[in-house]
Amino acid sequence: MTRGVGLIPSASHLSFIRFNVSFTVSNKSYRVGIVGATGAVGQELIALLQAHAFPIAELRPLASARSVGRSLDFGGKKYPVQEATPEAFAGLDLAFFAAGTAVTKALAPEAVKRGCLVIDKSSGFRMDPKVPLVIPEINADALRTHQGIIASPNCSTAVALMALFPLHRAFGLKRVVFATYQSVSGTGADAVTELEAQVQAYVARQPLPVAVYPHQIFQNLIPHIDSFGADGYTGEESKMRAESRKILGLPELRVSATCIRVPVVRAHSVAINAEFERPVSVEAARQAIAAFPGAELIDDPARNAYPTPLAYSRKEKCGVGRIRLDTAFDNGLALWVSGDNLWKGAALNAIQTVEKMIELGLPLKA
Repeated sequence: MTRGVGLIPSASHLSFIRFNVSFTVSNKSYRVGIVGATGAVGQELIALLQAHAFPIAELRPLASARSVGRSLDFGGKKYPVQEATPEAFAGLDLAFFAAGTAVTKALAPEAVKRGCLVIDKSSGFRMDPKVPLVIPEINADALRTHQGIIASPNCSTAVALMALFPLHRAFGLKRVVFATYQSVSGTGADAVTELEAQVQAYVARQPLPVAVYPHQIFQNLIPHIDSFGADGYTGEESKMRAESRKILGLPELRVSATCIRVPVVRAHSVAINAEFERPVSVEAARQAIAAFPGAELIDDPARNAYPTPLAYSRKEKCGVGRIRLDTAFDNGLALWVSGDNLWKGAALNAIQTVEKMIELGLPLKA
């Protein structure tokens, strides 16, 4: 396959993209660490920090011992990768964690002990009642209660709630059904590479390699993300239920989700069917979406205008469209949202969380 057409970009093309967005969030500079700096989300964090002109006095890339010796570029300078150890957080103001749950649970408390604020992307602390789980456009007030660790939600939850929250605010959410269409970059660089390899093997009429997923992903859909629980729901589906309840402040919210991996490189999409307490209308729903920061209304079916994952890759806002009355729920709406899982679903949400703290005058220290 010719890479120039950009249909299936290589894993190396996922990061270090230059952006047009640039603004200064503070006149103070911060000492920042990134745990998992060499991974996909870590690299997106570095690129977005630069794009947002985030005021950094020191950047400390942290990773496993096998990455020590590498260096990462930021602002035209090279920063050596250090091993992520408890001592590595000394002197830092904040640390973005883009590592696995085990690493985060071991190191995040150590960072806090050393006065470092932790913004965590893993699932390790999301449901801890002492840890705020934050999407800054939705529940920024929860930032005031942190005790050194702030969690970011799962990528599918973040994208879905950017469409659902303004409707909840307008009509009062009663119950919701999610069906996700999640890109392979949500699994990691190996999954992107495998999809590309399967495309190339198909074109060459060769056997398709299958290693990352239990089934071939090219020309396929896999309704299996994370492990299955005793109730038949996967971990990803259970996360969407629990995280939506916590972020929206609706502990009894009725949520059902089916999470599906699709052969798309980047950006997740979610089909949403929601029932509300108060009467709904399509026009009022469109107005609520259009007025919500972080969401973009793209809803003109007569002109084939609706969000797609390709259109919302590397975009800060999530696109919302296909808004219509639901024919199964009373006071129901059906809609569709697409958003970048590596941005709003991960790195961007973490950076926006810190920017919101600065805006609110909250100290960036544990």
